[in-house]
Amino acid sequence: MTSDIVARELEEPVDVAEYLFKRLKQMGVGSVHGVPGDYNLAALDYLPKCGLHWVGNCNELNAGYAADGYARINGMAALITTFGVGELSALNAIAGAYSEYVPIVHIVGQPNTASQKDGMLLHHTLGNGDFNAFANMSAGISCSVAKLNDPRDAAAYIDSTLKECWTRSRPVYITLPLDMLSQKIEGKRLKTPIDLQLPPNEEEKEDYVVDTVLKYLHAAKRPAIIVDACAIRHSVLDEVHDLVSKSGLPTFVAPMGKGAVDETLPNFGGVYAGDGSTAGVREHIEASDLILSIGGIKSDFNTTGFTYRVSRLNTIDFHSNYVVVRYSEYPGVRMKGVLRKIIDRMGKLNVTAPPKHENVPEEDPKAFSAPTITHSWLWPTVGNWLQENDIVITETGTSSFGIWGTRFPKGVTGVSQVLWGSIGYSLGACQGAALAAKEMSQRRTILFIGDGSFQLTVQEISTMIRNELTPIIFVICNNGYTVERYIHGWDAAYNDIQEWKFKEFPSAFGAKPEKYATYQIRERQELLDLFSNTEFCSAKRIQVLFSAV
Repeated sequence: MTSDIVARELEEPVDVAEYLFKRLKQMGVGSVHGVPGDYNLAALDYLPKCGLHWVGNCNELNAGYAADGYARINGMAALITTFGVGELSALNAIAGAYSEYVPIVHIVGQPNTASQKDGMLLHHTLGNGDFNAFANMSAGISCSVAKLNDPRDAAAYIDSTLKECWTRSRPVYITLPLDMLSQKIEGKRLKTPIDLQLPPNEEEKEDYVVDTVLKYLHAAKRPAIIVDACAIRHSVLDEVHDLVSKSGLPTFVAPMGKGAVDETLPNFGGVYAGDGSTAGVREHIEASDLILSIGGIKSDFNTTGFTYRVSRLNTIDFHSNYVVVRYSEYPGVRMKGVLRKIIDRMGKLNVTAPPKHENVPEEDPKAFSAPTITHSWLWPTVGNWLQENDIVITETGTSSFGIWGTRFPKGVTGVSQVLWGSIGYSLGACQGAALAAKEMSQRRTILFIGDGSFQLTVQEISTMIRNELTPIIFVICNNGYTVERYIHGWDAAYNDIQEWKFKEFPSAFGAKPEKYATYQIRERQELLDLFSNTEFCSAKRIQVLFSAV
């Protein structure tokens, strides 16, 4: 298609649905997750002509988890559900994305506007004529809501809502009534990309904050850096990398920030999570006289039960829309511009050596009296096996805590739902992350999940097979809900689960024999042999490992 034809098409009116989907495509979304339903079927017909791939998930909750994983790798995701029964099934996943700052565009196919206005007794409704009830439920877990009920303002609503999703890095909710799909709106707006840039900080105010930060930074004898999730979500990783590299300051990550820093750098010291940290990390951080905290989220899991012992007097917090220097808050000063000026102006600093953080298993497998796979042995061993640019997903539970002891190679992305903590999340997220990786580059996607969590969302293995995705899935068999056992009821029946035959799942979901492999791992040497197997490491087909730890 020539540029003249494309330009001419963009001058012509386009359907509302087409405009929405082309905007998503322009913003980098390549695939749309969801489940078909009678109120969204006609909308799905527009996806192919707009260059979007329909994933087709097994249920809406899984689709929401998958959209979350896709967005964390791709930058933004889209989810389509049907009115009522479909959208409500996805709300747990959307709430998780909201709490963890993940940008998902949730599009809901609705009955036509006339039926809504008349309060008709339609299926999938509450039977009371209230067609706003579900949108109201989503409003509290969305940073913007757009009801496309009038073609005259549909384009403006779409553009502003998508911008909110991107710039605030949180879900948005868009309704798409059946009679609005083919309503015509101006197509020439599509020629101008949505402006996703935030306005710069007020220069005088920004310079004052930078000077204040530098004053404390130059005076500090033992400064350190802690990087957390919002540094990832709000796109300041370039600034973080330059700050860490140029300053040479001891640098740590919080659990939610795992993967935000190049862990091969000599000044990387490990994960700080209060009492959950190693002794060396905890001692170094808590002896520091100045902490630069970038994008911090101080939740209970992220701080091991609020055992984060860093004084406010010794802390400078950088956030997406404000900076806090000790007890002074500077609202409206975004961290991106401040960090860049600090990097440019900081000069020489007092630098101390961080504690060593290497992938060294606590026990020597040759000297250990039994070949049992323990967590203290597993996670450093995994760290030695990982490759550059891998995507590593860990489930809420033993996996998400265990990965703290793994030093990542360069470019590894970590995905874990530390704040929301919905079990089963990671298997859905694995599907979305693997799809994003397939669209963008050849990156391995690796999942670690417990057998209890696996049972909640196992259907997404079917979606992976159908979309020809090839993740490596480690199922850690603990014979039940292990974290719950530690919390309460170690021997209680409610923490037990039915034992499954894991090796049969790919074939049960329709995978051809040459398209999958399964492995049962009982001893350490079996896992080490697999880690040295070139075919296994190449991740050319879906692979499921199951083991007892």
